[in-house]
Amino acid sequence: MRKRFVIELGTGADLHGVDMTKAATRAVKDAISHSCLCALVDIYGRKDFKGVYVHVEVAVPDPAAVDKAAVMAAVPIGEKTINVVQGGLKVPGVEVPAFGPGCSDIVMACAALTVSIDE
Repeated sequence: MRKRFVIELGTGADLHGVDMTKAATRAVKDAISHSCLCALVDIYGRKDFKGVYVHVEVAVPDPAAVDKAAVMAAVPIGEKTINVVQGGLKVPGVEVPAFGPGCSDIVMACAALTVSIDE
């Protein structure tokens, strides 16, 4: 039986390029940086990550612009799934041609990572 083990949240932004994938990947990495799955070893006695599942739910202003494989590459363990939805935030910023020529918008992504395990 699969049970949820932890849900962790994160945010990420691209300040100079409106890169949805970059913002989404940063949100996923932020969520990962808030969690330690030591209970998998300490309580459940796991020696590997078989039977561990990570579902990524990420929201950005333009879901179609997200490279899902690139975002999933940021998840270091488990069987991975992803769902990208409309959301996040897009606000006017400042154009810095060296970082994003012709672009002044900032995009922000929100991510929720759900880690489940087989018991």
